[in-house]
Amino acid sequence: MTDFKEALKTRRTFAIISHPDAGKTTLTEQLLLHGGVIREAGTVKGRGAKKLASSDWMAIEQQRGISVTSSVLQFDYDGKRINILDTPGHEDFSEDTYRTLMAVDSVVMVVDAAKGIEPQTKKLFEIVSKRGIPVFTFFNKIDRDARAPLDLVDELESTLGIQAFPMNWPIGSGQILQGIYDLRQKELIPFKNASDHPEVMQDGMDEVELLEDAGNDFDTEAVAKGKLTPVFFGSALANFGVTEFLEQYLSYAPQPAGIETVDDEKVLPDSDQFSAFVFKIQANMDPRHRDRIAFARIVSGEFKKGMDVTLSRTGKKLRLANVTQFMAEERENVQDAVPGDIIGIYDTGNFQIGDTIYSGKKPITYPDLPTFTPEYFNKVIAKDVMKQKSYHKGITQLVQEGTIQLYKAWNSNEYILGAVGQLQFEVFKFRMENEYNVAIQFEPIGSKVARWVDPEQVDQKMASSRNLLVKDRYDRPVFLFENQFAMNWFKDKYPDVDLEAKM
Repeated sequence: MTDFKEALKTRRTFAIISHPDAGKTTLTEQLLLHGGVIREAGTVKGRGAKKLASSDWMAIEQQRGISVTSSVLQFDYDGKRINILDTPGHEDFSEDTYRTLMAVDSVVMVVDAAKGIEPQTKKLFEIVSKRGIPVFTFFNKIDRDARAPLDLVDELESTLGIQAFPMNWPIGSGQILQGIYDLRQKELIPFKNASDHPEVMQDGMDEVELLEDAGNDFDTEAVAKGKLTPVFFGSALANFGVTEFLEQYLSYAPQPAGIETVDDEKVLPDSDQFSAFVFKIQANMDPRHRDRIAFARIVSGEFKKGMDVTLSRTGKKLRLANVTQFMAEERENVQDAVPGDIIGIYDTGNFQIGDTIYSGKKPITYPDLPTFTPEYFNKVIAKDVMKQKSYHKGITQLVQEGTIQLYKAWNSNEYILGAVGQLQFEVFKFRMENEYNVAIQFEPIGSKVARWVDPEQVDQKMASSRNLLVKDRYDRPVFLFENQFAMNWFKDKYPDVDLEAKM
């Protein structure tokens, strides 16, 4: 068994987070290019262009040039096996991103050097900082006019409350970009086709001198705990500074770590017992075969094709015979995998997000993955009464994926959908029409404040037009309040009823 214990030391599993359009998908592509996985990196711009980003596989993503699901990509570089989890850039998909961030050991934060820290980056960073995992910062697009690097680093520290340590420094930007100065190797990496601007060079070198005298100390312990972020400058599109970033990242990024179970017992990666948790479910990744895949992060032990595992939530025994790994939609059947790896398990409806699977006799259950409290709600109706079967199947599958949250009216079978952002409804409608061939229509019921209540405390008489009583997909009672005022009024009237919010 020593082989898998050696193999897991080569694993580096990370997610890339950013505000939409900071260049996250382009950086992902360049990294894949370094791993020899794709021959040319497709820029995400120009929707009419033939080349589409390899990590955006869903039809709606390729149409719009945005990432709305998290995809999993794997490549080898310099003796390491790298698993990248590409997260949705769009803010309406923060829940999917959040769950993905639970499955990684470090995070790369991509920031547009012309714009600095943007709201979505800040929101995602707050999630990451709670986990205390390493964060590496890549200021992208320095081949366009960018803000002064000292301002960017200062803003990073003050807005996110993390200390920064520049690993390299840009000399100029845009038309007058001269190159980047590697602060560790003490050498300039010239930008190809740079025009000659001695004064820009001089200013840049003055800043370098200032940094060397007055910057933070590089503390690997602080990096490991997510208290200090190594900072890199470059351009993903021009493939400038990407190699340097990748090499430095690999020398400081951690190998897979242990995870605590619900019983507060820490399971270490090199334990012989296999365990993994499901952080994402995706239906219809292959339009030719309507399939469903549960993405699981291996925490401990070695996965072997055909092994038997137990699903901890139900106690059901499953044989893992059909398991894949990914390069977006390219899949390979997996014979074995080790901690840190992400495997895709073909799912016939056994799995839910947050499930734990384990081999052997000793039960293991990892903590549930968080759900968000939705803010927007719509009633949903199938336009064609004859398509009820496909309609119910589509809703069930997309809800199990966590694409959207489902509620039912208390006294009828009316479906109400809840989402964190409006774009989730659009994606739901698009997928119902394209993947399940069912046209649907929404009846908006506006934004609501959702609160879960104890079934013992619920009385139907408490409901009114200002607080709708509904059931979630597990039949737990939920009140949808018209606004904060309506909720406060309810609290005053029923002080003994506990109202619970999700995240």
